Amino acid sequence: MRRVLDASALLTGRQFPGELLVPPSVLPEIRRHGLTPQLEAILETQIEIRGPSPEALRRARAMSEATGDAHRLSPTDVDLIALALDVQAIVVTDDYSVQNVARALGVGFEPVMERGIREQWTWSYRCTGCRTVWPKWHDDCPTCGAPLRTARPRRQPR
Repeated sequence: MRRVLDASALLTGRQFPGELLVPPSVLPEIRRHGLTPQLEAILETQIEIRGPSPEALRRARAMSEATGDAHRLSPTDVDLIALALDVQAIVVTDDYSVQNVARALGVGFEPVMERGIREQWTWSYRCTGCRTVWPKWHDDCPTCGAPLRTARPRRQPR
């Protein structure tokens, strides 16, 4: 089984079975936290470094907008999801927003240390001033200029 690993998965030191891949954008994140000799050896011998296709990047960005997770995802997070789409792999991450977008795209995920998401959400954003609900993130409310807060959709009664 193919797995696309995020930086946190690599930094735990856990061994993962199967074919392991990372996008190039993960490498600076790993180096920022300190590249141990063990991790350097794993990167050189057990992990393929591959970038995602432009089409997969487009699909990952579009779905992150649709789920309301776009402002929470870094470019590296989008690369992870897109690469998993390209190579039909699962994403190994504890990032709930990455898991949410992956699930929406039909990409499997495997948590590293956390439980992982149980449900997929489509987020909206409520103005703290005028209470207007926006489907996409804005730094400030386009209507009144007040800050926005993430609003979880209400469950429908069964």
